[in-house]
Amino acid sequence: MKQLFVIIVFFGCVNQSMAQFSQEERDSIYRLSAQDHQLMLKELGIASLRPGPSGNPNDPNAANCDESKVVDYSLPELLVLKDGSKVTSVSEWEKRRQEIKEDFNAEVYGRFPKNIPAVNWKVVSRKYSVIGEYPVQVEKLLGVVDNSSYPEIEVKIEMTLTLPKNTDKKVPVILKFDWNFPAGFFPEPKQETPWQEQLLAQNWGYASLIPTSYQADNGAGLRQGIIGLVNKGEPRKLDDWGALKAWAWGAGRALDYFENHPKINAENVAIEGLSRYGKAAMVTMAYDDRFAVGFIGSAGAGGTKILRRNFGEQVENLVSTSQYHWFAPNFIKYGGPLETKDLPVDAHHLIALAAPRPVFISSGDPKVEGNWIDAKGMFLAGVYASPAYEIYDEKGLSTTEFPQVGEFLSEGKLVFRIHEGGHTVVPNWPYFIEFAKPYFK
Repeated sequence: MKQLFVIIVFFGCVNQSMAQFSQEERDSIYRLSAQDHQLMLKELGIASLRPGPSGNPNDPNAANCDESKVVDYSLPELLVLKDGSKVTSVSEWEKRRQEIKEDFNAEVYGRFPKNIPAVNWKVVSRKYSVIGEYPVQVEKLLGVVDNSSYPEIEVKIEMTLTLPKNTDKKVPVILKFDWNFPAGFFPEPKQETPWQEQLLAQNWGYASLIPTSYQADNGAGLRQGIIGLVNKGEPRKLDDWGALKAWAWGAGRALDYFENHPKINAENVAIEGLSRYGKAAMVTMAYDDRFAVGFIGSAGAGGTKILRRNFGEQVENLVSTSQYHWFAPNFIKYGGPLETKDLPVDAHHLIALAAPRPVFISSGDPKVEGNWIDAKGMFLAGVYASPAYEIYDEKGLSTTEFPQVGEFLSEGKLVFRIHEGGHTVVPNWPYFIEFAKPYFK
């Protein structure tokens, strides 16, 4: 019964992006998503996909959550170029890095279009307030995307920026992929000191970026938002970008704004995200070298978990009607007829693309968060990514032994901690702050 409760709580978190819509709106989104999904299957020449495992442990096709039943798997090489030569230097790794990016572009996340329009940031409001005991300046911002090439679609990036008020120095900022819900709709776990005050105590600012303001979190929205604008309302090509890459693009445009802000040290900007936004945060770190630090929360499959592990969520779930929009259409084929073993890359490649920059991988206690996320699979991806850090004479994860809940593997630039809570990063904020401090100059 307790295990089922964990699953219900987890999927309550996962489905929160749909819960804000009316039943009529949800029905329309499901219908349009299914239509677009079928169109992509037709383009790929796929008649049907393998069903994904269920998150309910009582179902006949329940996802495997037993380590003894994990099947052996082989991972694609990290430090071997496609011509077979081994990577032993930073210059050789940079070549390998481009190969890995191309594999992700073609087969997983899709490509950034060449014709993405410019963004003009506008300050909607600026006010002064107090959070806890800290005076702050709060800016409400809109990033208006140039739609002169296709006026039928308007795209505006919503962001709120909070900065310490009483400082003469340029400050670091934590950019958070955030949800857009009514107050109290999905409250965070209680903290002795809210994470916002913890950041302000360090004289750091923070920004809340709303990814769904510029790209919807469903397949029905793929002909709208920034993806729809670039495609002029037409369906995606097979290697076009998905929502994760689009959300990462928006983070980059936020950083553009920070670079021109008189109160922000744009070289000291971290990216944070949880769950699907944890995936987006990891993609952001992989593709935009300007971000100094990553705080990646429970990113799971399609993010920081080894996809080849038959534990928890699987690729068949990711390519279903409810999640395929996160990825390039080409990724769908790995749910049938191809398999995860056919992927040219896995999660350790994605994490390695951030090297040598510091990355904090966060997970909740599997007994609270559930096994769908696969905490061990995320840990192993960090282990397998560590050789990329070593190329730079930096430490990755300091051990190959899976840690206990509450144990902080903090010795390298790639760190990992399972906190005592569920599907959240809240208990790990103090550890992230201590981790990030040395890297903010």
